[in-house]
Amino acid sequence: MSYRIAIVGSGAVGCYYGAHLLRAGADVHFLMRSDLAHVRENGLTIESELHDDFVVPEIQCYAATEEIGPVDLVIIALKSTENAALEELIPPLLKKGTCLLTLQNGMGNGDFLAERFGEKRVMGGLCFVCLNRTAPGVIRHLGFGLIMMGELKGEATDRTRQVGDLFSGSGVGCEVVDDLMWASWRKLVWNIPFNGLAILGGGIDVAEILADEDLLVLTRQLMREVIRTAGVLGHELPEALVDEQVEKTLAMGPYRPSSMVDFVEGRAVEVEAIWGEAWRRGAEAGAEVGRLEMMYRLIREKMRGRIKPQESSPAAAGQDSRSILNEGN
Repeated sequence: MSYRIAIVGSGAVGCYYGAHLLRAGADVHFLMRSDLAHVRENGLTIESELHDDFVVPEIQCYAATEEIGPVDLVIIALKSTENAALEELIPPLLKKGTCLLTLQNGMGNGDFLAERFGEKRVMGGLCFVCLNRTAPGVIRHLGFGLIMMGELKGEATDRTRQVGDLFSGSGVGCEVVDDLMWASWRKLVWNIPFNGLAILGGGIDVAEILADEDLLVLTRQLMREVIRTAGVLGHELPEALVDEQVEKTLAMGPYRPSSMVDFVEGRAVEVEAIWGEAWRRGAEAGAEVGRLEMMYRLIREKMRGRIKPQESSPAAAGQDSRSILNEGN
């Protein structure tokens, strides 16, 4: 099947994966805001520390989804803090059979889409990638790149595998899973402690966390709590994942987690999607989530008053952070 694709949230993640799809011959249309004029004139540049750099010179990009019109696949890569804008952005892209793939951080984004546009339309994807948007239309790929994706509810279908093949065929590693929530909890094993402790430490990187004996102990304790919580909810993860994630993170050096970068630069942090939703789901299932609750409440308190509340808008949804997004291992 030949897909007509819309990218909603054309920042680091949306541009990186969209550029790969476009280079492979897909029909891709980007919703953009601040980079619109530059990208129309200069295209997208992908610089990579792992692969060859490349430029896609001709980009179909727009200021509004009404200009894009109905598509077969909508890839949503904006921050979860801007989800309210999707109620206005998504409808012009819909037709019978349009599917929605969220590549956002944390939990609850797929449920948000399902409640408004129908559960059968929704798929989820987890991006294990380190990226920077270093300049207008320029994305720096620092590491990893895998997408794990599945249906919001139930096992993978022919549709899931077809979309997975789109990414695989573009040179992006893509693993289709039968339990999307299992994959979501697996990613949170890393995101919850490292993003959280980086913020609570006032803006420290992962190397500083691992070098501090007390923070390393707390990192491991949080990882184990997330693993046990996932198990209570029916998504079994191995305890060995703790050592595996610590070892992989050691190799990352002074990496700055995305939520910490947003925090120190005064932007909204995805508190509810990363920490709040995990804590609520665990608590409702009867899991022991004391450390997770404490981290959630401390981060929420730290954010209070730090940034002004921002109303979600279609304009805000056209461009996400300059900073590293969607990291994971």
